[in-house]
Amino acid sequence: MNRQTLPAENPIQGLPDILANGLSVVFCGINPGLRSAVLGYHFAGRSNRFWRVLHLSGFTPEQILPENARSLLDYRCGLTSAVERPTVGANDLRRIDFIEGRPELERKIRQYGPRYIAFLGKPACSAIFNQRELPWGQQSMRFGGAKVWVLPNPSGLSRAFTLENLVTAYRELVEAAGL
Repeated sequence: MNRQTLPAENPIQGLPDILANGLSVVFCGINPGLRSAVLGYHFAGRSNRFWRVLHLSGFTPEQILPENARSLLDYRCGLTSAVERPTVGANDLRRIDFIEGRPELERKIRQYGPRYIAFLGKPACSAIFNQRELPWGQQSMRFGGAKVWVLPNPSGLSRAFTLENLVTAYRELVEAAGL
């Protein structure tokens, strides 16, 4: 098995969305990692900081375990992915993967109507909006009717941001969304 393809005899599926009507924020991951897909839980990689950052930034009063991800709905937040296909890392995706995934992602956001869609990392947002340079934080465009926000990716494979930097960035969205 190479890094870009999974064996056909044992395909690993993507993860189910965690969405509901009237959410404040839908977090949009790049795509599921292999470990998360195998376990069946969003952000289940041992080194992924997503759940810890959500708690420390104020989205949740306690740290949610990946297997309890649906409880995120209780805090008016949801989860989806820009690309459904699991890979070892986001580097295994191509720009076209994001472009091809855009219509379905936009349909979901329009259907559920969250106030914000928060892209976790710049690759998906950059490809979807065909903008090479994006600032962190709130963007001027909308997607499926939702305001767009770009947050640093909490993946353990991405160590460009310290835990403190991640918490600060995510806290800005907590404050903007009034959570």
